[in-house]
Amino acid sequence: MRIRALVRGVAVIAILLTALWAADVSGKWKAEFTTPDGQSRTTTFAFQVDGAKLTGTVGSAMGEAKIDDGKVSGDEISFSVTRNFGGNDVKMLYKGKVAGDEIKFTVSIPEMDRTFEMTAKRAN
Repeated sequence: MRIRALVRGVAVIAILLTALWAADVSGKWKAEFTTPDGQSRTTTFAFQVDGAKLTGTVGSAMGEAKIDDGKVSGDEISFSVTRNFGGNDVKMLYKGKVAGDEIKFTVSIPEMDRTFEMTAKRAN
């Protein structure tokens, strides 16, 4: 019995420490980048973090889209956004690593076999 209680206690502490060490990405971020086809783009992010859950929106010339499946784990974040291209819904997958006031993202679009990098900076 005591071992079980000890294991539960350690698990709870580990979960709480993970939440405390999670990167603080709440707020607004902005990325200016060049797409694989050579076009300059700007994307804005509005993130809200609740423990390990990431929510918010991604804005671009195509409008705003809601973040789905958002997660924060230490200095890594991931989420998806669904956009409409030519009448087809396309899922974009974002994986990022936070370092201070920057997030280096790898964005993949599996349906279009495209991947590109972008760096977002905290906006004031």
